[in-house]
Amino acid sequence: MDPRQLLQHTTLFSLLDEATLDEVLKELKVFEIKRGTDLFLENDEANALYIVVEGRVAIIKSFVDRKDSMVALIEPGDLFGEMGLFEDQVRSASARAVENSTLIEVPYPPIRRALEARPSLLWSLVSLLAHRLRSTDEALADAMFLDVTGRTAKRILEIAGDSDDFVIPLTQEELAGMVGASRERVNKTLASFVKSGLLEINDRRYTILQRTKLEEISS
Repeated sequence: MDPRQLLQHTTLFSLLDEATLDEVLKELKVFEIKRGTDLFLENDEANALYIVVEGRVAIIKSFVDRKDSMVALIEPGDLFGEMGLFEDQVRSASARAVENSTLIEVPYPPIRRALEARPSLLWSLVSLLAHRLRSTDEALADAMFLDVTGRTAKRILEIAGDSDDFVIPLTQEELAGMVGASRERVNKTLASFVKSGLLEINDRRYTILQRTKLEEISS
């Protein structure tokens, strides 16, 4: 998919007219980033948003009293880094490629010009931010009401999507950060899923054998 098509499939850019989209396209950049590379770090200056073309990017939050935690996994077609559009603040989290990835970088200035010309476009950003807030609320609820077993099952199902056979592009440490538990506890939980016949695991390839049971555990 070329940059124009990809932008037209995102909530924000799908509403732009052709002339405005052309202005955005003049300033965007398409680039590749290797697995394990940081795109930006927490507290870096924010001056652009990004769209994942291929691969996956983890959003990582640092905490003083414990290891870094993965708070979101950005999939192909998803947009991130938009918060800086609204405030002259630094990045609130880090972004790291968890696969070799291709990204689109869109500087803020052409987006701000488009928003100033058509304020109604702000509703698409409100929708995006509302989705982010719901995801945060859900993560907080999971932390409060689900144990490690429930959270692990839920993250596995989220990464799997509709497929029962899939690859998790995360290290054990990264997956544990996404679950919000130690690597040891998450590994023990995965081992119990395998022993119970819920999953098969071969390196990073996972096969869900009992999806309904995993859904029950994650709810």
